[in-house]
Amino acid sequence: MRKLIYGMNLSLDGYIATAGGDLGWSGPSDELFQWWLEREQAIDLFLYGRRLWETMSSYWSTGDQQPGATPAEIEFARNWRDTPKVLFSSTTIDKVDWNTRIVTGDAIAEITRLKAEDGGPMRVGGATLAGAAMRAGLVDEYEIVTHPVLLGGGTPFFTTLDSWVNLNLVETRAFPGGMVLTRYERH
Repeated sequence: MRKLIYGMNLSLDGYIATAGGDLGWSGPSDELFQWWLEREQAIDLFLYGRRLWETMSSYWSTGDQQPGATPAEIEFARNWRDTPKVLFSSTTIDKVDWNTRIVTGDAIAEITRLKAEDGGPMRVGGATLAGAAMRAGLVDEYEIVTHPVLLGGGTPFFTTLDSWVNLNLVETRAFPGGMVLTRYERH
């Protein structure tokens, strides 16, 4: 059975993006970017909602060709393109590429099926898709990198749940710039 991980950069008040979708506040230090790269390289399958897939594909599909791209950014872009991805979308998407397939049906049924397969860990991304996976009890691990900023509103990391979820703290780490990782596994 595969493990499903949900992880993001978030503000101290729990948001992953501003109300306008701005992510500019979440730029990682070189050390944090390297940590995210290593985590992403351990993932066998990315599960994306449409908005996050569009954000990721608009930059990382050519991130290694950007002027001034660091070795870590080049490696991140190549890993992103090469890793298989499932895009969950109820809207029509004209084109997907970069090792991506589209699922338009029941996301929870498909994630449940994928979890039951043999294979390495999967990462779910996108607040709506991850929220549905959390409510269905499918998320096994949470990787939270808290940035020292208050946004006052926007897209929340956590969704409304039907009941509480008990977690075990498995890792903490401080990064330059005041960012703090907390990693939890579900009981």
